[in-house]
Amino acid sequence: MLRTILTYGLIAGVVVGTPLFLMGTLMADNPPTGAIGMAIGYLTMLIALSAVFVGVKRWRDHELGGVIRFLPAFGLGLAISVVAGLVYVLVWEGVLAVNSGNFIADMSARMIEERRVAGASAADLAALQAQMASMQTLYANPFARLAITFSEIFPVGLLVSLLSAALLRNPRFLRLPINADDTSSEAESVSRTPPPPR
Repeated sequence: MLRTILTYGLIAGVVVGTPLFLMGTLMADNPPTGAIGMAIGYLTMLIALSAVFVGVKRWRDHELGGVIRFLPAFGLGLAISVVAGLVYVLVWEGVLAVNSGNFIADMSARMIEERRVAGASAADLAALQAQMASMQTLYANPFARLAITFSEIFPVGLLVSLLSAALLRNPRFLRLPINADDTSSEAESVSRTPPPPR
């Protein structure tokens, strides 16, 4: 199981970490922001964490004979998500190292300027400056920063793990195809398939 966790966790981490690193370094001066930036980020996480579903299904089909209960499937999905999240955190720390750790300061300056150009009042700008200053202080704490970064991706992994476990607990869902030699005994095999675990 450990091998499955590491393999699919690292695959998910590489898939989500590669665009993160490229955008964080090559597009550091003008990264995608706002709704577009969030959409790109969460879509990338969702694609990467599809490895959770693949890993749980492979474990069910090849190691457990096609049957897995909800809780073991959910636990396996969470473990894969944790590995992917740790890779995500390490990649982001690499981005900060390349950019000299000025991400929050640069983002704050961009947000304040965008709000100013949009015609925000002096009171709104002052409130935003205070909010971003508080964020910079929090981000300067490495433990808080690591937790914040991990919390960006782990909820997505949690949801994918729940969905994967709910689907794959049914042994008839995307089960491996039956060989031609086994066609004659297919009906018998189906009749012997245990009911979905509760």
